Amino acid sequence: MSLLEQYFYAGIVFAVVFGVGLIVRRLLISVIRHWAERTESKLDDVILGAIKTPILLWFLIGGLYAGLGLIIIPAQLAQVIERGFLALLILSVAWTLANIAAGIIKYYGVRIGAAIQVTSLGQLVAKIVVISLALVIVLSELGIEITPLVASLGIGALAIALALQDTLANFFSGFYVLAEKSIRVGDFISIEGVGEGTVIDIGWRTTKIHTLPNNVIIVPNKKLAESIVTNYDLPERELSLSTTIGVSYDEDPDRVEQILLDEATRAVSEIGGANPSFTPLIRFAPGEYSLNYTIIWRANSVRERGLQIHEMNKRLVKRLRQEGVEIPYPARVIYLKGSTADSEKRALRLGRKRGPQGVK
Repeated sequence: MSLLEQYFYAGIVFAVVFGVGLIVRRLLISVIRHWAERTESKLDDVILGAIKTPILLWFLIGGLYAGLGLIIIPAQLAQVIERGFLALLILSVAWTLANIAAGIIKYYGVRIGAAIQVTSLGQLVAKIVVISLALVIVLSELGIEITPLVASLGIGALAIALALQDTLANFFSGFYVLAEKSIRVGDFISIEGVGEGTVIDIGWRTTKIHTLPNNVIIVPNKKLAESIVTNYDLPERELSLSTTIGVSYDEDPDRVEQILLDEATRAVSEIGGANPSFTPLIRFAPGEYSLNYTIIWRANSVRERGLQIHEMNKRLVKRLRQEGVEIPYPARVIYLKGSTADSEKRALRLGRKRGPQGVK
């Protein structure tokens, strides 16, 4: 068989194998999609997304391998090509498994209570683990000893670590935050000197926080680990809210307290997001110009804090006005240094200096 015929038949074999791969890919995707429509599980979506591209690569490798089998090439070159195909196949399978592992962590991490939360950092770790195992297998298949390689890379790794101190600090700080579980994706937190919002992702370098004004704060993991953080969703999402309102000193404290308690109890049963099973509390303290009452109630989430306090204040003010209770304006007593007595003393001093004729 001539060289031209060899290439011709090899091309036909490659085209047939790759064509079969396209058909198999279409049928497999159709079956998985049909399966996904009948189930609520996200696993089928994860598998579908992970294998759509690698299937073509697998049949491409298979077609090239089958086609090259019809071409006469040196044994040493053939061995190198076979090992290259094997390494490429192992890495592609590993990449597929890594994407599946990352997808499982993304969709099922919370349900199974995994130590690594549903974050991009957790997904990255899963991919690194799978790819690392694949690289070890590839090196073993290529006949490369791993132990001397790791030893030789020690000094280089140390130099890289020194050059990337900040990056590595952020990376390991992200692990620390995830392992401690003091901050989770979905929690509403407040970082001292930074701001507050909902954690949407903990990445390998930064943590992203979605604020109530619909902005995103990007905080380095190292700063997050070192900052004072208030987590409003731990130990539970329900929290206490309070507002203070003042009335005139002429009002009866017991009567005002009863009015406020009655209206606050009614408000928590009608305001969305409040806990109606919690009886509001009233705390009394005299102020500079008013009798101050602090109303305390429970809300289901800090995310509704602004609306809750807004509605409660509005209802309390309306109820006090209906009951004829005076809400005083802020009052201050101001003493002017240049009073009438000071003016008279100044005029007397001037008169003594001038004398009866107005001349000194």
